[in-house]
Amino acid sequence: MNASDQETRDLIAQWAFDARPILGRFHIWLENVEITWVRGKPAKEFTKDISFMDGSLERLFAVTGAVTALGTRLFGRYGAGKGLDKSGLNQAKKEADAISAYAMSESLWYMSRQLPENHAIMVCVGEGLMPKAGETPEMGSNPQLGFGRVYARPAVAHWLDRKVVQLLNHKDYGWEEFYRDIKSAGITIWGAAIDTLENTSRFSKGAETGPMTVLHLFDQPLAITRPYEGYMGNLFLPRAVADRAAEESILLSFRTPRALVMQAIRQTYPDIVPEHVHIWTLGGKSREMRIGELWKEWSDLGAHIVEDNFPLPTDIPAFTESGTYAPTYYIGTYMQGGARHLFLCDGYAASAEAIQAASLAPMLDLVAYICPFTSTFEVPYHRERQVMGLNPDTEDFPARLQQVLGRKSDAATVARFRAMIEDARQAGIPVHKSSVEAGDFFPEKKWDVLAVSGYMCPDPYSGAPGVEEIGPGRYRVTVRLAGSRGDKRITFTLRLGETLEQSWLVFNPLLNRFMGGEDYEHRPVRISDSGRIRNELQTLCSEALEFPQQDHIRVHFDRIPPEVIPAASQVKLLKILRWYKQHHPIWFSWLDIAAPKGR
Repeated sequence: MNASDQETRDLIAQWAFDARPILGRFHIWLENVEITWVRGKPAKEFTKDISFMDGSLERLFAVTGAVTALGTRLFGRYGAGKGLDKSGLNQAKKEADAISAYAMSESLWYMSRQLPENHAIMVCVGEGLMPKAGETPEMGSNPQLGFGRVYARPAVAHWLDRKVVQLLNHKDYGWEEFYRDIKSAGITIWGAAIDTLENTSRFSKGAETGPMTVLHLFDQPLAITRPYEGYMGNLFLPRAVADRAAEESILLSFRTPRALVMQAIRQTYPDIVPEHVHIWTLGGKSREMRIGELWKEWSDLGAHIVEDNFPLPTDIPAFTESGTYAPTYYIGTYMQGGARHLFLCDGYAASAEAIQAASLAPMLDLVAYICPFTSTFEVPYHRERQVMGLNPDTEDFPARLQQVLGRKSDAATVARFRAMIEDARQAGIPVHKSSVEAGDFFPEKKWDVLAVSGYMCPDPYSGAPGVEEIGPGRYRVTVRLAGSRGDKRITFTLRLGETLEQSWLVFNPLLNRFMGGEDYEHRPVRISDSGRIRNELQTLCSEALEFPQQDHIRVHFDRIPPEVIPAASQVKLLKILRWYKQHHPIWFSWLDIAAPKGR
């Protein structure tokens, strides 16, 4: 055996050892690891960490991204919604989201036992609470990992869970008190921003590119105090443009007229022509009311608005129906046909994606300008940024709202916008600032991040391949791991330790299996079933849960829309929970059931 072969064997062995909690949980063998440095000075593996955590934990998070991507691609019913009506597509999306959220949640739970004893991972912001363009509110939230989910050793998790319940239920216990208690207890929280399945619609429709899982870990919690998902305007530029604008006394923010932004771009890159400035924004008719004027503003300046199937140097065409996070990796200049081109992002994104991308920006030498938007698609972008800055407590709020909207507003409209602003304020979103930066979400002046992307399908903006089957039960899965000190593309060769049918059981939530017909009454029950079911309820139907007191969750069945869990499955779910409550009352003492009348 030569030295190179021995080095490869050593590499695989160390990765397998560090990742054993997750690989063991999902019955997966690690057969190979290939690492390519994208950014930073390449270093021999195991000799350099790229973030605030040590290398063994970085490897666990990388494997979390890989396992989530693999499990979702194999068992999330990829393409199951193609050709279905809106209701059928929505159900397919929820099934895919359930697999991805479960795979990531289980990975985080098992790896959390490797955290330092006084550390915890806390989900601060996630995707799935809010209907997106083309969806309607009655569709309900998608399965997701949202605010308040805690992963840590048992004693720390128990203590922190109580503080989160206090934060949610007591008006006199806010962020300052929460953060003070964390510091006093000597607990270190790593905040997380999570989208377990980005581009869910594309996944369910069977699109060839785009679906991925995104996990951002921060060295401190985000200053967010309750579940929140909204929209944020975002403008991302190369730092060189921002620096040149400052020299020319041009104040850049999301509010800056795009003519001034173009001026700064051309002063930074004198050889660039306007038609080679490519503006990536979300597209489609549903976005026209919100950002149609933004498209026109750029087009009038001669810039090119990126359209679906726009060719990229990665040889994978762009898409604009969704996916505001991944294009961040592509922002910057490139040469094509001997001419300089610039690719940048503008428009808006969902809050989790906006915060993720804004925290990624400094590592990529970008500057991110974001600002809170409303949760509707009825207000043009230049008015959105003003609406969220209004004070809903003042007597003249209705008049000021009408002035900003530019139209008369009835009492119902005033109440709706007041509620949107109040929701954001109560969650700690800095609506009072005209321009927001990633740092505004962190309590410390300095912060660090580890960004994990797992690719289910090829990604146009990095050129990363998706999950590839290379043999029976064997797959190549690519993950991107980005930190402040480097950026690596890691390709794993993974082999399922079970048949596909058995692995389906491994990757599916217990409740989904039971609602699908698996016999739970004669299945051996473990104490871990209690924690798994508690976790799954928070993922599957978060809007139906109440936390009335410490260590208790009350499930309100009348709050579960049939679009989230079909009526027949709700009947089964109620029966399942009652059975566990009756036969294992001590293990399920945390569970309260508020069933509809007649059940």
